[in-house]
Amino acid sequence: MTPVDPPQWLLLVHQLPAKPAYLRVKIWRRLQAVGAVSLKGAVAALPATRQAREDFQSVTREIVDGGGEAVVCEARLVDGLTDFEVRGLFDTARTADYEALAADVRAYDKTLPREDLNHWNGGPEAQVQIGRFRKRLAQVAAIDFFEAEGRQGAERAVAALNARLAPVPARAPSSSISRESLHGRTWVTRTGVGVDRIACAWLIRRFVDPEARFRFVGSKVYSIEAGELRFDMPQAEFTHEGDRCSFETILHRLDLADTALKAIGEIVHDIDLEDAKFGRAEAAGIARLIDGVVMTHADDEKRIARGSAMLDDLYLVFRTKPDA
Repeated sequence: MTPVDPPQWLLLVHQLPAKPAYLRVKIWRRLQAVGAVSLKGAVAALPATRQAREDFQSVTREIVDGGGEAVVCEARLVDGLTDFEVRGLFDTARTADYEALAADVRAYDKTLPREDLNHWNGGPEAQVQIGRFRKRLAQVAAIDFFEAEGRQGAERAVAALNARLAPVPARAPSSSISRESLHGRTWVTRTGVGVDRIACAWLIRRFVDPEARFRFVGSKVYSIEAGELRFDMPQAEFTHEGDRCSFETILHRLDLADTALKAIGEIVHDIDLEDAKFGRAEAAGIARLIDGVVMTHADDEKRIARGSAMLDDLYLVFRTKPDA
């Protein structure tokens, strides 16, 4: 007997009464909150997980209590929509959520005074607002089942605002770290590396430890092991500090005083934080090249290898033609 593949999806098929009118809005909001997408007007879908089953069961009870009808089904798609197309619906929905959040964060940031951040943290109202943005980001991430592309942009926007509202004092020169003390370590970061993490990995292997190993973890659950160092992620040893991107933080912490690396750091900053702080003319072109690397390679090590080759060439240009 040919084994049957496990169901990929849970479907909530429902019918709502004409009255009360608010019930339709209530159920629509509940489905949005659990991350469901609509396949047809009365059919909502979630990946077939235990949490999804509990979520749909909860919505079903609300529908029935409101006088409607609902049934939850396990399903494998046979014809019509493909699994890939349904995943695309989830990615589109979450990317829209992330982009809306990033836009709201940047709009709020523009309302803040551009003053010395070492003497100002936005006050209580601003601290409440950044807390709301962080909560909203966590809520979207919780229903981002397939790591939608818009996630990194939203995380960068929230991180940049957080850095403005909670600036890190400059470290004393004595806090610089010996590169030799970092040899033989495994460096941990989030999966789905982009410009900052690709550049950090290149910097680590090129100027810190040629034998450095990398481990990529999900952004939701991971455990740090002995001898590991984290970069460009929450609670990392090397991450955004003040208005520095992670690449700049490593340069600063390891006292890598190299004009070519400084130029690359400015480009990475302008791409990653999208604040045009340095106004590097090269940023737009490098950003497009990184986009190509990310689109071509799903594997993080391959992204780093491809991006590192590009950064090797860029470094050579800045070393030999610093004014180019």
